[in-house]
Amino acid sequence: MSDLRIRIEGRAGRITLARPGALNALTPGMAEAIDATLAGWAGEDAVALVILDAEGPRAFSAGGDVTLLWTAARDGDPGLVRAFWRTEYRLNARLALSPKPVVAFLHGFVMGGGVGLGCHAAHRIAGESVQVAMPECAIGLVPDAGGSHLLARAPGRMGEWLGLTGARMGPALALRAGFADRFVPEAGWPALIGRLAATGDPAAIAAAAAAPPDPLPDLAWVGRAFGAAEVPAIRAALAAETAPAAAAAAAAIDAASPLALAVALRLVRAARAAPGLRPALTREYRATAHALEEGDFLEGVRARIIDRDRRPRWRDASPAAVPAAAVAAALAPRPDDLDWEETP
Repeated sequence: MSDLRIRIEGRAGRITLARPGALNALTPGMAEAIDATLAGWAGEDAVALVILDAEGPRAFSAGGDVTLLWTAARDGDPGLVRAFWRTEYRLNARLALSPKPVVAFLHGFVMGGGVGLGCHAAHRIAGESVQVAMPECAIGLVPDAGGSHLLARAPGRMGEWLGLTGARMGPALALRAGFADRFVPEAGWPALIGRLAATGDPAAIAAAAAAPPDPLPDLAWVGRAFGAAEVPAIRAALAAETAPAAAAAAAAIDAASPLALAVALRLVRAARAAPGLRPALTREYRATAHALEEGDFLEGVRARIIDRDRRPRWRDASPAAVPAAAVAAALAPRPDDLDWEETP
């Protein structure tokens, strides 16, 4: 398909996202094709490893194509949206469990579904332009595509901070939070890809790695504020902090869907208490389907992406107004829960 370039070069299976004009946003067809390709290469002796990268200077992938999904839901086909999420989450699991090492080259925007595509790989290489984020709460959704699993493994309370606010991570912070493994300057990527394809051996990555060029920020305030039990208490704790980043976090929380914030907090903490990618994906599917059917997803996408008025009419006036029953409903088992007996 024109949105992907799939081929075998030397010992490497190569998958290149090829929608640079759309920031390599993932469509249902792309997710299905990548999933089928990985399944086929799992038993292919000629493929020793998989290289996953993207065309264009601006993004590895800015996430799922939410405009396409919003339009389908608006036009009366929410089943297409749920089917996309099911395919995407199956792909996330396949990437994480691939018998062939997957090497992802992360540059520019790596957000939402782009995180799910690139950050479950066995070897995650960050370049100097990378900006990793899980900004879903701003559009009435929650960190998904295995995002809650990744956030839960971040040190301290970084997962709560990154998941609720959508804060962007440069290469140093992405490595610290566990969303990337190595920094390799982007000028060296063609040579490294050539070595990987020629040898089929990911050991070449270590030789090319360097220290990230950006310094780690002071994050002491994150532990103080984001350890609070609920979103209103987190917001109150942020008001007592003096770091400029704390003020930015408070502003992000004020702008986001109150229901999505409450559910996202539960997802991250559930993934920390009960680790595992598949259970996290199951919980995320329940939450995203609920956000589509009874939550703030459609309104959030309208306000942020379609009309761009940035005046969403959320279902709840504030985090303090979110009913506990609504959060419980968002995480309740569904008749169409993901069936891991039929997936990797």
